[in-house]
Amino acid sequence: MMDNFNKETILKGIHTKWAGKTVHFAEKTDSTNLWIKRLAEEGAPHGTLALAEFQSAGRGRLGRSWQAPERTSVMMSLLLRPEFEPQYASMLTLVMGLAVAQAVEKLGFAPSIKWPNDVVLSRKKICGILTEMNVNEGKIGHVVIGVGINVNIKMFPEEMADKATSLCLEAGHDFERSIVPGLVMEAFERNYDKFVQTYNLELLIEDYERILANRNQPVRVLHPVTPYEGIARGITETGELLVERGDGTISRVSAGEVSVRGLYSYV
Repeated sequence: MMDNFNKETILKGIHTKWAGKTVHFAEKTDSTNLWIKRLAEEGAPHGTLALAEFQSAGRGRLGRSWQAPERTSVMMSLLLRPEFEPQYASMLTLVMGLAVAQAVEKLGFAPSIKWPNDVVLSRKKICGILTEMNVNEGKIGHVVIGVGINVNIKMFPEEMADKATSLCLEAGHDFERSIVPGLVMEAFERNYDKFVQTYNLELLIEDYERILANRNQPVRVLHPVTPYEGIARGITETGELLVERGDGTISRVSAGEVSVRGLYSYV
């Protein structure tokens, strides 16, 4: 199929009030997060979206480098200029994870979320999210949320093949990438507008837990000092994972502090 992925086709698929209404597109950039930070310094408005076909310095969580083959993925970064306090910003990663999952549902899949924000199909990851914040004098200057979605990747390196998949591999056919940003922006705008009513996930917990892959599943909490195992029961209004230990006590696990793995698989 023809894959017309450019500024014009992407804009055609965006039907929002503010999320992604301004689109910047490049064939190549260092990373969309770095690019949109530069746009932010130049005064780009809340809701600006930057997309690139190729990133020479793409990054994942914990500073890992990340690259996708050209013309296979959707790599984009969204600029936000929130008016709330910096301590609430970490929850936006979960808000975006939910939005990507909801967009993937619209394409006919049944995704789940591996807490906090990995969107999963067939127990394999299809999306990475990296949120970064700029703070000036105790106030948020801007927040950048970078999203990479595996759309038409046909093959992964051996070390990733058991942990990563793509929409194409799961469905058996290619997808028109230009419709994906609009679906994500529509879901994110809806979720974000709920989030800013309460500055927590109270109005989103039901949607999130419905597709939480870890829910009622055994997990291993990879704490650097005292790792432990338990059963994941859901999330708190601030996005922590609730893990029931063997003695019945409930621990609240913060995404910034530890990683969680399924006992028997990536999920």
